Amino acid sequence: MRARVLDLSNRQRHRGPDWSGLYQSGNHFLAHERLAIMDPNSGDQPLFNEDRTIVVTVNGELYNYQALMQHIRDKHPNKKDPFGVTCMYIGWGKDGSLWVSNEMKCLKDDCTRFEQFPPGHYYSSKTNSYTRYFNPQYYLDFEAKPPRYPTGALDLVALRTSFERAVEKRLMSDVPFGVLLSGGLDSSLVAAVASRKMSSHKWGNKLHSFCIGLPGSPDLLAARQVADFLGTEHHEFTFTVQEEFQDETVRKVQALHKYDCMRANKSTMAWGVEARVPFLDKDFVNVSMTVDPKEKMIDKASGRIEKYILRKAFDTPEKPFLPNDVLWRQKEQFSDGVGYNWIDGLKAHAEENISDQQLQNAQHRYPSNTPRTKEAYWYRSIFEEHFSSAAAEQTVPGGPSVACSTATAAAWDAAWLGSEDPSGRAVHGVHDQAYEAKIAAKEAAKETAKTKAANGADAAASPASKRAKQNA
Repeated sequence: MRARVLDLSNRQRHRGPDWSGLYQSGNHFLAHERLAIMDPNSGDQPLFNEDRTIVVTVNGELYNYQALMQHIRDKHPNKKDPFGVTCMYIGWGKDGSLWVSNEMKCLKDDCTRFEQFPPGHYYSSKTNSYTRYFNPQYYLDFEAKPPRYPTGALDLVALRTSFERAVEKRLMSDVPFGVLLSGGLDSSLVAAVASRKMSSHKWGNKLHSFCIGLPGSPDLLAARQVADFLGTEHHEFTFTVQEEFQDETVRKVQALHKYDCMRANKSTMAWGVEARVPFLDKDFVNVSMTVDPKEKMIDKASGRIEKYILRKAFDTPEKPFLPNDVLWRQKEQFSDGVGYNWIDGLKAHAEENISDQQLQNAQHRYPSNTPRTKEAYWYRSIFEEHFSSAAAEQTVPGGPSVACSTATAAAWDAAWLGSEDPSGRAVHGVHDQAYEAKIAAKEAAKETAKTKAANGADAAASPASKRAKQNA
């Protein structure tokens, strides 16, 4: 069995290429693949308490560990990852064994049933049940009958300072780090705050930023503008394609581990990189979730676009965090930001490889969470090649969605029904103006201004030039 555990752990070695650890007690095993972020020269896992009566493996960071060490010497905190930033699965074997892993590939051969481990919970093998330890007030209000809704006043300073603290926490590292910069509001604010905190950081005062996209894509252009403004060491990577509102907000927070968190965690850990997300800092989420939801609604007639309160909180002209164009830049869907042709190419490939008949009969091949488009059918067929069991199928969320919203949100607007799309591109009018056009117009204006200035300088210099020639 020891050899089997080692073999399964090797399947996710990409998540931690720095060290492999294994602990065995009877027929119980803990295997760990370590990505050394803090204390890289020691701190190998599994970890033990002082008398070795407790052994644990941990995938995550305690950003306030220094403060905890001052107050908790003989106690051991058992609460981590309330939102599911790090993906995790739990499974049950034929022999009654219990399995837990960060990736499904380690469970699919030995478990007859497995599922996503719910974030903010712990599991007891004695009672064979979960207990939710993370119970913020907005969860309790959402579950009340009838639901209670926040009425808190909007405090822009509190919103901004709580986010600044969230970013600063995540600069804790014993190895070099950088920021992923798309040029959108969220990543740009992370970069802006981080760059301000770098002045006295042990890794130097130059923040490294990274962006990826198709040549000329909106994200590359905007990220370059932000990097220039902040003075980061910027790295670009290009590739070619060859209201219910408050209820929905809570639902999305509770389901992040199925969508955004899982995507970010698996795509970064596949290369041994740890992604940190200050937007899911508990204090920051608490501050934002207590604000009256009417403050968060879009009202273009009064100039309130998406993420208005976040933009306004960081709209500090006396000491700007970001260029004004970026701070108030309209949101791009993630798949569009890296280049509009990217998602178009995927859809075209699916159109070529999935026939009309296959899609028409999709309910027979995939009776659970039946794909609704050729693109979705193609993704599902790839997934089935690697994970063919019914248990694996049940871990995939389904139903109509717009940009990873829940099915409830997709029913808000009749224009969305029947045209749901994970990337949100099926929502007509989502962009008032493409970002490239804005950048092109601004660059053209700059060139015009330069030309006028140069012509003016030539005209002013002409009389003096003539006199100089005459004197000569």
